[in-house]
Amino acid sequence: MAKQPRTISVGQQGLPPGFLWGVSTSAYQIEGAVAEDGRGPSIWDTRCKMKGGVGDGSTGDVSCDHYHRWPEDIRLMQDIGVDAYRFSLSWPRLLPTGKGPVNQKGLDFYDRLIDALLEAGITPWATLYHWDLPQGLDDLGGWTNRDSAGWFADYAVLAARRYGDRVKHWATFNEFSVFTLFGYAIDWAAPGVTDRIAHLKAIHHVNLAHGAAVDVLRAHVPEASIGAIHNRQQVLPEGGKPENQAAASLLDEHWNLAFPDPQILGHYPPQIARAIEPYVQAGDMARICRPTDWFGLNHYGPIFARNDPGKTWGFGWGDAPAGSPDHGIGWPIFPEMFRDELIELTRRYRLPVYITENGCGGDRDKPDAQGRVIDEHRIKYLELYHQAMRDALAGGADVRGYFVWSLLDNFEWGAGYGQRFGLIYVDFPTQKRIPKASARWYAELIRRMKSA
Repeated sequence: MAKQPRTISVGQQGLPPGFLWGVSTSAYQIEGAVAEDGRGPSIWDTRCKMKGGVGDGSTGDVSCDHYHRWPEDIRLMQDIGVDAYRFSLSWPRLLPTGKGPVNQKGLDFYDRLIDALLEAGITPWATLYHWDLPQGLDDLGGWTNRDSAGWFADYAVLAARRYGDRVKHWATFNEFSVFTLFGYAIDWAAPGVTDRIAHLKAIHHVNLAHGAAVDVLRAHVPEASIGAIHNRQQVLPEGGKPENQAAASLLDEHWNLAFPDPQILGHYPPQIARAIEPYVQAGDMARICRPTDWFGLNHYGPIFARNDPGKTWGFGWGDAPAGSPDHGIGWPIFPEMFRDELIELTRRYRLPVYITENGCGGDRDKPDAQGRVIDEHRIKYLELYHQAMRDALAGGADVRGYFVWSLLDNFEWGAGYGQRFGLIYVDFPTQKRIPKASARWYAELIRRMKSA
């Protein structure tokens, strides 16, 4: 059974004692060095080489060059004053083909990073999987192969044994539904499959892999704090039209329920349960539903669904209502839905919540004549969502921490480098880092909240 949230008090600023402030990144999006020191290719290296695989034709080959520039990036985190840094381990950097021979230089890289974070007073939060499946495993069927759960468990053993003496906060996966839905049903991400059966198998096998990894981490990491990171957004029928209601209901199951419900509550949501039944074996649900310590939430805004018979599952992404509030940011903003989601998560899953991603993207971030990056739209977004988080706490949500996405401008998957989410501006040709106005705002927020 999942842990019950304890009753928590809140301080003058409406936050519980010990509230955690952090930033998040992921390996493929920032590290670069894709062919250095023994790293093997991932499915995203493959997709980036496909015509049309990434909107601007870019790759993660260099990205932010964090593999070489991590000391500077840690200093930037210190300047902001964060408590914690959520990063992901690169599976193909540790196991170049996904299983078999270990890459010692890859292991050493994360040793250096973790040790330096601890020395800087920043708590490492490690995510085992943030979408970079080794290509060697995809060649064997990837997540459509039931053996993938065992492959992932073996990888988790390697990571836990190597880093568990220093890393105590672990997430098994980041955004289960995004990489499975976009990778196996809608061709928006690697590996680019569009097939219902493949998608259903991927859902179930990833859930099995999660359960296996929880058991591994529990066995090999003393005093481990283990969670999983889910994207959750309200799904609404486009235009409120009845013909879009069924699409919204099914997308809600795929987007919001297909992973946390079996992992925490022990069952699939009803429509998926009927479809996935042929791939569920005796004892599987017990293997999936393993006790965890917290719920990781990635949230940006609601989704509007429309009926689309041409899509794999008959639903597609719709548009927000005309005239939706944008608060000058440039895209519809619904902070009250963030508040409601936090309250609902506490009610439904009864786990402490860490907001593991929240932030604002766009293509407006550019240095001015003085070399400053004044990103007022991002500051406005973060202000609105921080207030919504505090409102949620006042409404009974059990929120223990907040991580901004992202520390750095980086490779944003199918959007390439056209969207910048960072608190730190990265000039990719020179790799120069420039703290944006939002970095200073976040630093001041952290300072003010801690001094209250």
